[in-house]
Amino acid sequence: MVVAESETMKPHVAVLPSPGMGHVIPLLELAKCLVIHHDIHVSFLNITTEASAAQKQLLHSPTLPQGLHVIDLPPADISTLVNEETLVLTRLCINVEESLKPLKSVLMELGKLQALVIDLFCTQAFEICNDLSIPTYTFFTPSTAFLAFSLYLPTLDREVECEFVDLPAPVQVPGCTPVRTEDLLDQVRNRKIDECKWFLLHVSRLPMAAGIFLNSWEDLEPVSHKAVTAHPFYQNIPTPPVHQIGPLIKQDEAPETESDAECLAWLDKQPSKSVLFVALGSGGTLTGAQLTELAWGLEMSRQKFILVARKPTDASASATFFNVGGDVSDPKAYLPEGFLERTKGVGLVVPSWAPQILVLRHPSTGGFLSHCGWNSTLESITHGIPMVAWPLYAEQRMNATMLVEEVGVAVKPAVEGGKGVVVREEIERVVRMVMEGEEGNVMRRRAGELKVSAVKALNFGGSSYESLSRVTKEWKAEHIYI
Repeated sequence: MVVAESETMKPHVAVLPSPGMGHVIPLLELAKCLVIHHDIHVSFLNITTEASAAQKQLLHSPTLPQGLHVIDLPPADISTLVNEETLVLTRLCINVEESLKPLKSVLMELGKLQALVIDLFCTQAFEICNDLSIPTYTFFTPSTAFLAFSLYLPTLDREVECEFVDLPAPVQVPGCTPVRTEDLLDQVRNRKIDECKWFLLHVSRLPMAAGIFLNSWEDLEPVSHKAVTAHPFYQNIPTPPVHQIGPLIKQDEAPETESDAECLAWLDKQPSKSVLFVALGSGGTLTGAQLTELAWGLEMSRQKFILVARKPTDASASATFFNVGGDVSDPKAYLPEGFLERTKGVGLVVPSWAPQILVLRHPSTGGFLSHCGWNSTLESITHGIPMVAWPLYAEQRMNATMLVEEVGVAVKPAVEGGKGVVVREEIERVVRMVMEGEEGNVMRRRAGELKVSAVKALNFGGSSYESLSRVTKEWKAEHIYI
């Protein structure tokens, strides 16, 4: 790696995400923000083990700014440690543990660092950085509400003997809205499995951070923000300083494929705010039965739509987590017979992947049926788009409930009792509600208010800009005295 002499004069910070686009994208956006707006030299440490095609493409793009250097960590052999049955978080954590074995020598080669910024699943770095006297910050990529829950979880684990899902009442997170047991993330629904143990291990280390960055801003989550910064419970942990620096979302997406260009050209021909964008995240997949109901519901709604279709699987809702941008199948093979012909002109079906930012930004887009991953949530809100909340895994059920009941920008379809699926009539109902009902207009206005608020927070002098600026000023002050 060749570093320009001018960059050696700047404070040097390393950034380390765990694998998966939901982690890589926000940490890369933070890295770009540090380089472009705060004059920091950044080394971005890339875990290459089981990296998806989309991750490789993103991190080796020629458009990355000067002063941001991607360093590929050597791939680790985890073939004897995981198999097809290994759940996604356990697989991710084993991947990180093995991939970070050379981290100490990599950090030493980088020279003097002002800080290392990690995400939640790279906490092995705390001990290594402690030995090297490098301050370590956590960039907590989900919501502020989920940070509050995560900081409370070790206490809950000590005080509760039964399974959390069997509690007779919602989980009362200090200072926050109670979390319904049915909304609890998958990783804590069974306390005996490895996923729960891994998750608890990592969240229990959050207090070791020199500070916690959050991809949110105060106007979006005022109650949770007040809790983690002022409630006695969090002060007594003690919780490190919390810095809300969001919403940091992917900015510079460009149409890269013929499919992208076709998608945008189709949108150009549609009326303003008339199209529902249906996309369930980089790792999300539906069962065959649920995909059939979704297709019929979209057709019955008679609304214009773009459907990002992915081959269904009954195995796991996160089946494509490690294969984003990989296998692309013909939607004709798994969508209802005749669906593509019947909806021609009304809908556009895109296999596997779509340029999400460009679609959400387009004036013809009027709604977003989303899995409620935090990145997609922020992208939707910052473009003023109301949502149909369709959570699949991880903390997405908690996000969906918050978006419906607290933020007021989403509607959540009901799951048919006994069937375990959202039926086509319910899909038709919520799609019509968002796209043409008065409730949809109320949600759209609220999303529009938050869009304005987000821009203000990120601009010079705004709350998120200043929050990050205070930390970078500390780094620069320390750099001067080296």
